[in-house]
Amino acid sequence: MPVPAIALPSTSGELIDLSKRTSLRTVAYCYPMTGVPGRPLPEGWDNIPGARGCTPQALGFQEHTGNFAALQAEVFGISTQTSDYQREVKERVGLSFDILSDAQFKFCDALQLPTFQVDGMRLLKRLTLVLRDGHIEHVFYPVFPPNESASEVVQWLRNHRLT
Repeated sequence: MPVPAIALPSTSGELIDLSKRTSLRTVAYCYPMTGVPGRPLPEGWDNIPGARGCTPQALGFQEHTGNFAALQAEVFGISTQTSDYQREVKERVGLSFDILSDAQFKFCDALQLPTFQVDGMRLLKRLTLVLRDGHIEHVFYPVFPPNESASEVVQWLRNHRLT
């Protein structure tokens, strides 16, 4: 399936169109939302299947940065929070990759990605896309447990090397 040509704002301030990336592969992991220290999570957050674990998932992708680079794959996170909101977690936990904001649901709706509602917010369900040459090559869904997501993607990339 083709990746829609939609430019999303990133935590670095650039607009990123995933359909036009030139790396061998692009990994885009989608997640609901990260919490912010000192702010309560939405009511019932812990009871929503797949909601918890966004920060551990991001840290897993950070931990595997060298593996992704060796496999010629660039990594992006995607959520429906604003870039300002996302910048907080990127800086707080020291992520070296950008997070893309789909706060207007353009990418999400174009691909009909799964979402859920909580506290008046529409959030992405956790999934990971492997993109190549402007197309979706593989989808990881559902993603559980989130802290093992990056390891699973690295293993898949190793098992499906491009020559």
